[in-house]
Amino acid sequence: MFTCMTGVLVLKRIPRQSTGAVIMVRTILLMMFVLFISTSCTLQKQPPLTQQQATVDYNLLLTLPAEPLSFNKSVRPVLENRCVVCHGCYDAPCQLKLSSWEGLSRGANKNKVYDGERIFAAEPTRLFIDAQTTDEWRAKKFHAVLNEGEQDPESNLQNSVMYQMLRLKQRHPQSRVGMLPDSFDLGLNRKQVCATREEFDGYAREHPLWGMPYAMPNLDNDEYRILVQWLAQGTPHPGLAGPSDAAQAQISRWEGFLNESSLKQQLVSRYIYEHLFIGHLNFSGTSEREFYRLVRSHTPPGQPVDEIATLRPYSDPGDQAFYYRLRRYPSSIVDKTHVVYTLSDARLKRYRELFLVPDYAVTELPGYAPQLAANPFKVFEPIPPVSRYRFLLDDARFFIEGFIKGPVCRGQVALNVIEDAFWVMFLNPDKPVSSLDPKFLDSMEGYLQLPEDGGKGTLAQLGGWSRFWEEQQHYMNARQAVFEKTKQYDLKDAMEFIWNGENENPNAALTVFRHFDSASVAFGLIGDYPDTAWVVDYPQLERIHYLLVAGFNVYGNLGHQLTTRLYMDFLRMQSENYFLAFLPVSHRKQIHDSWYKGLRSDRGKLLKQPTDWFSVESVRGYKTDNPQRELYQHIEQRLAKVARLDHDLDRCTAGDCKGRDSTAARARTDQAMRRVAAVGGAQLRVFPDVSFVRVRTGDAEADLAYTLIRNKGYKHVTSILADETRRDVADLDSDTLAVADWLLGSYPNIFFVVDLEDIEAFADRYLAIQGRDDYEQFIALYGVRRTSTDFWETADWFHAQYAREEPLLSGLFDLNRYQNR
Repeated sequence: MFTCMTGVLVLKRIPRQSTGAVIMVRTILLMMFVLFISTSCTLQKQPPLTQQQATVDYNLLLTLPAEPLSFNKSVRPVLENRCVVCHGCYDAPCQLKLSSWEGLSRGANKNKVYDGERIFAAEPTRLFIDAQTTDEWRAKKFHAVLNEGEQDPESNLQNSVMYQMLRLKQRHPQSRVGMLPDSFDLGLNRKQVCATREEFDGYAREHPLWGMPYAMPNLDNDEYRILVQWLAQGTPHPGLAGPSDAAQAQISRWEGFLNESSLKQQLVSRYIYEHLFIGHLNFSGTSEREFYRLVRSHTPPGQPVDEIATLRPYSDPGDQAFYYRLRRYPSSIVDKTHVVYTLSDARLKRYRELFLVPDYAVTELPGYAPQLAANPFKVFEPIPPVSRYRFLLDDARFFIEGFIKGPVCRGQVALNVIEDAFWVMFLNPDKPVSSLDPKFLDSMEGYLQLPEDGGKGTLAQLGGWSRFWEEQQHYMNARQAVFEKTKQYDLKDAMEFIWNGENENPNAALTVFRHFDSASVAFGLIGDYPDTAWVVDYPQLERIHYLLVAGFNVYGNLGHQLTTRLYMDFLRMQSENYFLAFLPVSHRKQIHDSWYKGLRSDRGKLLKQPTDWFSVESVRGYKTDNPQRELYQHIEQRLAKVARLDHDLDRCTAGDCKGRDSTAARARTDQAMRRVAAVGGAQLRVFPDVSFVRVRTGDAEADLAYTLIRNKGYKHVTSILADETRRDVADLDSDTLAVADWLLGSYPNIFFVVDLEDIEAFADRYLAIQGRDDYEQFIALYGVRRTSTDFWETADWFHAQYAREEPLLSGLFDLNRYQNR
């Protein structure tokens, strides 16, 4: 019944019944109530609803569409742009991944994936892999966020944690000005409160402001209506999509190739699978948003895929026959895990040229014993090393991105071993280098062993890391012996040892930017000359992949993480040493020692490496007293045809870059951004790692996007236990800023929006920032706070712009690191 008491309307809830007559009566009464509001009562400000009164939004039930809402057309866009941006990776709060209907159906889990202190490995919970049904996920302690009881619209809302979270936000709207209060914990390691439906009332009383989207602006009315009505309808969805017609023929061709029966083909297919398993595979000629995963399946081509759920791609698949299959990737594309690899007829021809045309015999297939399987130099010994290396070089960015991005949403274990900005080049496979000599590699394969097991106790694993270091010393001593016999080369001729991608392949020149516990890889030699650079050969590139991609277990224990971290130290140092080998003896040790100060000097003493090669002159002809800069200039000339200059503000002037946008707006903004890029040193201490800038021109699709990247100086990247907190004044003085005229980075920390006519003032104010107060004033003028009413509109523009820039490579940004400024 309805009453109008002191100007406040109160609905006395009618208990839910099972008879159609009662439901009809209730619907009629609700319609009368809505009419009564509009014609009979003068509404006054109401007191807050009680928890029971607020459990269901009846107004949205009254307008519930008769037909199911389209998941792909209506629901998915809202989920992607408002929910997946925080619930898309392994570190999604409460493991609630909203990038697919299956993730929503799986629900939430109170255990964290990222736990740097666990003694024993955790059970993996990979969506679509480690369980397939709701019951299987419930057995793994995932609790429902949807109604799993009696199915009717009211129950679907009452018993849904997701709906209650959305409704809580609507009842307690977020402030639209200023910074969020301290009651919001935005730290990466914040305590998670993963309330079940039974616990939700207590959660709402204790944290009334913690509705969803958490610490972000409210959904607008249409977005809220779509999600609520879809939940009320029982979350209808179309099921998993199959291959498109354009992809099906290519799938058949590729699966036929990968499952050929000869021993040679089986070994080659294993090599391809263990390197591409992480990729989002796209077929040439298909949609730029249609991706596949290469998996091992118990079922042959032509039958539904039955993926074998092993922890690693080289784990034993069991005694049953298996097949390599291509399985469509069903989830929304998240930039942090989006590592793209293209399959085509040309690619298939290339594989045959690399792996099947060469004359070598495979008489026996290797097994899957952990110690053997973790050593690709033993497993794939029959395949010519130069074929393996060329396969990796063809798509070097993909393999570097594997450890930079991949499925590891918090990559601090892998990434605090590297500097904030450095260049990556590769040794030329056409030159006589020892690392491609089959006899040398065969003699060294035992010394190139990688950590093979992440499930042992921590102490057991740490006790074995010294064995790896001893093996590395053997390998470096052998490599030094070869180096000492190498003849000297003139600097110009020495550049022939740097792979130039046959002047066509942009993978020959890469720049890595690290953003604390994430990183980005860009084609080209971007930014100012870096402190360090890597020159990578085949054993380095292969081991990077097997250590940090194929062999890394995100669910592993502390011992696994520490051992992986220490081994990566070896790989970084060896790559740096290859770069140093191109420099004159007179400066080599000085430059090396400048990289190993502070905590790095302690690690340098612990990991004492052979240094006799420091006195072996290999390159002559330097003409300046700054040979490192001179070397960089020669490398730039060597890679000039493949390094992207059209996107490099430091090197691209109007006369140099033919492919660059030459509009007046672009030229004006570039000039201002070059001034911004000059900021450096301690002045940058208040700036975040990654800032996105939108320059408005009056046409949203013609607006310009830039990325400001703060590169922090470190003297201690070899310390896993000390990072941001151990930077001193000398570190701050070496901070630099890189500016890119495209969107770079999976985790933007802040958005800036500036009108074109104000771009010079933007640069002036940026250059004038000296401390926190100046920065806060700058944010007030140009920043988009978490509370800003235009926050979602700005985020949507950056997503749309990224899709315009990179229709194949783009994905949703993760907003978990967005600052509260």
